[in-house]
Amino acid sequence: MDSETTIVAPYVGRAIAESDFDNEIWQTCQPVKISHLWSGEPAAATRHAEARICWSNEALHVRFVGAQQEPLVVSTNPVTDKKTLGLWDRDVCEIFLAPDPSNPSRYFEFEAAPTGEWVDLGITLTPSGRETDWDFASGFTTAAKLVQDQLFVGMRIPWSAAIPKPRATDRWGVNVFRCVGPEAPDRYLAWRPTRTPEPAFHVPEAFGSLLLLAADERE
Repeated sequence: MDSETTIVAPYVGRAIAESDFDNEIWQTCQPVKISHLWSGEPAAATRHAEARICWSNEALHVRFVGAQQEPLVVSTNPVTDKKTLGLWDRDVCEIFLAPDPSNPSRYFEFEAAPTGEWVDLGITLTPSGRETDWDFASGFTTAAKLVQDQLFVGMRIPWSAAIPKPRATDRWGVNVFRCVGPEAPDRYLAWRPTRTPEPAFHVPEAFGSLLLLAADERE
């Protein structure tokens, strides 16, 4: 399996809380390296991160672990009981999901910050531009913790009409990102670089594949 184009997400028999960063299940999941800038150039090793993804009957589970050797760029007054628009201007981990591979221009954006702040958006790309559903409400939950020089960020994205429970061996469009540090453009990291002239993540053509395996299909 080409780790540069495909993320393998195994099925797990029980749901994982977004804050359960040390669950042994994570060791069975593929580590996905976030080590390049959006442009494709190598990012500083002090900003690298990895993501691991699995799924249960209840939700999609995502864990990010990133190097954190500089001060966090976060809000001094975080709000966690509603989505925080503009979160992408500070430190954040992100996953974009396109559950319908025949329509990659319709996808969903999930972000979580070290403060526990979050944002979820529905996106549709059209010939006339990007349409954003600012009121999209996925019900996803997040958690974060800083341990010495490592940042942990967790997401639990429940199944819904927008993000339906997959069938084993489904393939979705996916990309994972990290924004870290104060200075642009070197703060924008991606698993699958979008290679746009200016920093941009909204490029479905750059999405990789999320392969959702059943329990007996792990290699």
